Amino acid sequence: MVVIRLSRGGSKKRPFYSIVAADSRNRRDGRFLERVGFYNPVASGSEEGLRIAFDRVEHWTSHGAQLSPTVARLVKQAKSKATPAAAA
Repeated sequence: MVVIRLSRGGSKKRPFYSIVAADSRNRRDGRFLERVGFYNPVASGSEEGLRIAFDRVEHWTSHGAQLSPTVARLVKQAKSKATPAAAA
């Protein structure tokens, strides 16, 4: 099964996560099918903390991919942040 989940990068005490579509049998930081975004929990100031390619997430979910709980929360958060900006 394909799952959209976080893959950890960065250095010690400075995490950086890629949002990837991967086979659920592969390791967390191992092989993946496609990188669909990133999440930087320690972003400060004008740094971008979250970017998601919604079209690619929709593509993978339409083909049966499942979102991990954390990625589902991040997608919901990013959509709510993007919706008011698009309306303005």
